[in-house]
Amino acid sequence: MKKHNVIAYVLLAAVGLIITFPFIWMFFACFKTNAEILGSTKLFPDSFGFSAFARGWKGVGNITFATYFKNTFVMVIPTVILTVFSCSFVAYGFARFRFPLKKFFFALMISTLMLPNSVIIIPRYLIFNKAGLLNTYWPFYLPAIFACFPFFIFMIIQFLRGVPKELDEAAYIDGCSSLKVYFEILLPLIKPALFSAGLFQFMWTWNDFFNTLIYISSVKKFPVSLGLRASLDTAAQVQWDKVMAMSMISILPLIILFFFAQKYFVEGISTTGLKG
Repeated sequence: MKKHNVIAYVLLAAVGLIITFPFIWMFFACFKTNAEILGSTKLFPDSFGFSAFARGWKGVGNITFATYFKNTFVMVIPTVILTVFSCSFVAYGFARFRFPLKKFFFALMISTLMLPNSVIIIPRYLIFNKAGLLNTYWPFYLPAIFACFPFFIFMIIQFLRGVPKELDEAAYIDGCSSLKVYFEILLPLIKPALFSAGLFQFMWTWNDFFNTLIYISSVKKFPVSLGLRASLDTAAQVQWDKVMAMSMISILPLIILFFFAQKYFVEGISTTGLKG
């Protein structure tokens, strides 16, 4: 092995260790007492036991973390599916069709990327409040239905630009409609971009604390992010081993999903990043 390769691997390993150290520390904190967590800098606990996982899973009151996880999946999975479908459909329109004011609408869509969430949170809250949709998951479903995520639209457009239009033309010659071209020709070809958009949306919605705190008020409908926060509010003295144990479990779905979809995710990001 060449010397510069060895140096590169050592640097990558060092950077990887630095990045993953908070995760490693959180794992070992699951087995520590409060005194060990707050009063010691050592990484390894004095003893190993899984009582923190059992105690933490009981949740708050009569609501266990099983309920929080179920609520999270009910909120996240439809949001991801609707986002991928709607954003890919809008991207297909921008990438493959000509229509009046196309450049204007595309520029308008891209400009919404500049809007911070703090600017639109109040109008959205007022709209959902008047529609009677607060304390439901519709504030997450509706933006996904109407493709309110310009980042994903732009990413899929970039990917579609790398798909030859000759495929569409050949399909039209064979009698395919525009919808058939979209569903049977293009969607299978842009799977990497769809996986990337889905993975991003899954991660962002799963970890979302601010929006869930704004829109959801019932403890029975709390997702994991709010369930973790609730476990801090109800105890006079926070048992940090329980919090760390449930935090550890809460990120496992993200890690598992990333490893299973890593191939498509990397391909989708690299391809969309290279297209002009």
